[in-house]
Amino acid sequence: MSLRPAALLAVILAGAGLVLTGCAPIVSLDPAADANNPGCAEVSVRLPDTVAGAQKRETDAQATGAWGDPAVVLLRCGVPPIGPTTKPCVNVNGIDWVLMTDPAAKTIVYQTFGRTPATEVVIDHVNGVSDAAVLPEFASAISNIQQTQKCLDTLDTETSTATPGPAPSK
Repeated sequence: MSLRPAALLAVILAGAGLVLTGCAPIVSLDPAADANNPGCAEVSVRLPDTVAGAQKRETDAQATGAWGDPAVVLLRCGVPPIGPTTKPCVNVNGIDWVLMTDPAAKTIVYQTFGRTPATEVVIDHVNGVSDAAVLPEFASAISNIQQTQKCLDTLDTETSTATPGPAPSK
């Protein structure tokens, strides 16, 4: 029994569809408000192929990235920058990151500080991914956006002898 050319083509296309869907599906993300900023294009082309051992996946939104299957790290460039804050800040490989969520949360969100456009990174702690394994991976991509402000940790603000400015807001 032989298949007609149209039926054969349908079987081949269906098989190809199954093979393609067997790969990790596209990660659906919402682009940030300023995702079309040229700085985000610079970040996007420099994103690493792996983060914390997880492979990069395709996303459906401009200036975004996702790693792992299921996705354990997400990135969005073009989020609104934050101003002075009392939230914890850490410098990792020259990039200032503000911890935007409770450090005990299952999903942690960091945002760059002092760079416009700003970038946020979401880390899924449920699947054992650590901040220390993730944040350094983005330094070379994000360093292309000029830093205009540095964040200070609590020790810097408590021991500073400079004239105090306005109180930071949350």
